[in-house]
Amino acid sequence: MTQLPKIAELVGASNGWGYFLCARKELRSGKSGNYLALVLQDISGEIKAKVFQDVDQLKDEFDAGEFVKIQARGNLFNQRLELVIDKIRRVHAQRDALEGFREEDCIPCAPRPLDEMWQELEAHVARVSSPPVRELLTRIITNESDRLRIWPAAQAVHHAYRGGLLEHVLKILDSVIFLADAYGANRDVLVAGAILHDIGKLEELSYGVTTEYSVRGNLVGHITIGAGMVRDVARQIPDFPPDLQLQIEHLILSHHGQRAMGSPVEPMTVEAFILSAVDDLDARIHQVRKHIEADDTDGPFTAYHRRLERVLYKP
Repeated sequence: MTQLPKIAELVGASNGWGYFLCARKELRSGKSGNYLALVLQDISGEIKAKVFQDVDQLKDEFDAGEFVKIQARGNLFNQRLELVIDKIRRVHAQRDALEGFREEDCIPCAPRPLDEMWQELEAHVARVSSPPVRELLTRIITNESDRLRIWPAAQAVHHAYRGGLLEHVLKILDSVIFLADAYGANRDVLVAGAILHDIGKLEELSYGVTTEYSVRGNLVGHITIGAGMVRDVARQIPDFPPDLQLQIEHLILSHHGQRAMGSPVEPMTVEAFILSAVDDLDARIHQVRKHIEADDTDGPFTAYHRRLERVLYKP
């Protein structure tokens, strides 16, 4: 039997075997009995999959968060491509490596190399003209480098893959630097806000090969966590200007733009307005592009996007 292509290249006629990461697993009841509903991932994306045969036997063959080997075929269900799985088991790393299994092929990842993005982030920090802001950023990205290099930006909504948070931060940096010059805003404060606005997600999200919300993340949330992280580091820097600390904290606390969207306060400075607008724009554009890329319906428009509350035109 042939090997399945990457998820992004699967079609209804696909049939074969392959290695994937099982991101989610749920036992459900259907008209014909129990079945397993799965979400599988590889470096190119994710896809829903179902197991209808030998469910009682196969449900214990693997768990969510494990790499699996499957034998499956493509299927269109409600105009959406899915996989129907005939055989599935957890990966045996050493044995399956001989047949081509590699963990890095099964983990969704940012399209740009992580080392390249990290060097770009460090270059942005080095160009900050304010010594206390540069010191604050240097300390934080140094302390959090292991996680900040690889963390996703979300569990599902946008940039929900390895390196997604770093990718999101860099895109926001490009935009806020341009807008700081266009509107005469404080560039250093905006650079700090861009890098630190989601820093609390390092604590809000638990990430290994799959992403879950931590207990602290559910109880407190990344905005409050992030403001606290910045406050703690700023207090360790001798003579850090209190007003500067407040401005940066305000950008973190207001970056969702509205209280209804989770911000404890709403933007009250030019820099805060710029950051919240750019953060929302980058998240939305990412959702738009992913939805268009994943859509497999006929015609010039995509299926309805529930979060964006519209169909999208496919150029």
